[in-house]
Amino acid sequence: MSLLVIEGLDLSIHGTPILKGVSLSVSAGQIVGVIGESGSGKSMTAFAAMQLLPYGAECSGRIDLGGREVLTLSEATLCQMRGRDVGMVFQEPMTALNPIKTIGDQVAETILIHERVSRAEAMKRAAEALRRAELPQEKFPLSRYPHELSGGQRQRVVIAMAIALRPKLLIADEPTTALDVTTQAQILTLLKKLVQEEGMGLLLISHDLAVVADMADEIVIMRQGEVVENGPAQWLLRNMQHPYSKALLAASTHQPDRAAEELDDVLLDVCDVVREYTIHRKGIWGGTDTFRAVKGVSFQLRKGESLGLVGESGCGKSTLTRAILGLEDVQGGEIHAFGQPVGRDFPSALRSGIQVVFQDPYSSFNPRWKVTRLVAEPFHLMAQRPDDWRDRVAQVLEDVGIGADAMDRYIHEFSGGQRQRIAIARALILRPEIVILDEAVSALDVSIRAQILDLLAALQQDYGLSYLFISHDLSVVRSITDRVLVMKSGEIVEQGQTDQVFDDPQHEYTKQLIAAAPVLPADVA
Repeated sequence: MSLLVIEGLDLSIHGTPILKGVSLSVSAGQIVGVIGESGSGKSMTAFAAMQLLPYGAECSGRIDLGGREVLTLSEATLCQMRGRDVGMVFQEPMTALNPIKTIGDQVAETILIHERVSRAEAMKRAAEALRRAELPQEKFPLSRYPHELSGGQRQRVVIAMAIALRPKLLIADEPTTALDVTTQAQILTLLKKLVQEEGMGLLLISHDLAVVADMADEIVIMRQGEVVENGPAQWLLRNMQHPYSKALLAASTHQPDRAAEELDDVLLDVCDVVREYTIHRKGIWGGTDTFRAVKGVSFQLRKGESLGLVGESGCGKSTLTRAILGLEDVQGGEIHAFGQPVGRDFPSALRSGIQVVFQDPYSSFNPRWKVTRLVAEPFHLMAQRPDDWRDRVAQVLEDVGIGADAMDRYIHEFSGGQRQRIAIARALILRPEIVILDEAVSALDVSIRAQILDLLAALQQDYGLSYLFISHDLSVVRSITDRVLVMKSGEIVEQGQTDQVFDDPQHEYTKQLIAAAPVLPADVA
């Protein structure tokens, strides 16, 4: 039985074509994966199915949801349908949840809106939905707030909200993009379990072909608002015909051509570093506790080397990064960069030698500034801005493949991949020797990710850079690093040459990380 049938769907917004003749279907107990780059129309197809479209949107074609023609339904009927007949899991749980309401209230709200039940009954059913999402009340009380949960736990709350009324169809829009590999595996296993136990249909939207290959029964590949290829998952992976499909597959397994030469010069020396935080216990007489986030970490980064740092969320990666950048003091051990101790007195001339590229470039830029000022911002570290600073900005933009003509545009005018190139340009403007890449490609499509990895490899050779590459994406770390450090609960539990660690892991935690990472079947890759 088909739960969702979309035939010949056209969508335009203020006259601009967005979707062109899209057709797909989802049956009970079936998982359909929709693959494509950002802007391919994946999410807009899902929003069209629920009629959650912006002002100025016009649809034509056919959308049948549970035997009803969606495009002819009134808004009141659509409101009854959303949440009850079809649930949706959004990409970023923190923006989908209300920070000032408890998780119990938020799950119960869905029930109270659609059914005439008492608050006590709604809370009881909310607890059951959270239990089905593997958040049992004895461990995760209904009184908790979203900020008290990890990223994976917040995603489970969003799933609980979506399944509270036991809908027949579930739409999951990039549900695991920002999660580490083990949490991602848990969320995907949960979604698969719900499909099997509840008999619901799942429309899984993702840019990660490996994730969909392991989950989906059917795959739909979209490009620029059109379906370019579709079919049974295992058959399609081995019989792709469209050039775009083949390009996505090649990008998923892309290995950048790296020719960087590692030298003996030690640029960064981290020795027995300890970072502690003071935690105030609840209550007037609660007192304080000490939480040790980083526990005696030691490693070296040499000139021309790429060093990977992997681990789950909360393992201490970001805390260690802030200490290396001199943004936080350490309570034990020492950090030396270029032979000088890192700290509040670290010279500005040396500080410019370490730059960072963040995960989300848009949030790290001032949207009111033009690209010229954004890229030139690090010049404030210098005693005097050089006279040729505009020429330097133009040159570094050319080096990262954006072009000098972008200097007078605003950051919102660029795609995600272009923004990340501009972020890299800003990091390179002072000609640093060390670049810290903090989840720099985690949110990018596979094809854009491949382009950025190629760019990083080329820049490393041209600029003589050393990289500290922090990521939860093990495939990325394996493709671009020489050595890798595996971090768990504030400690380095394993380290060594990248191929050696991945091919012959020694620590049980490393084995778990590698096992949890989604991979394409061997006869496909």
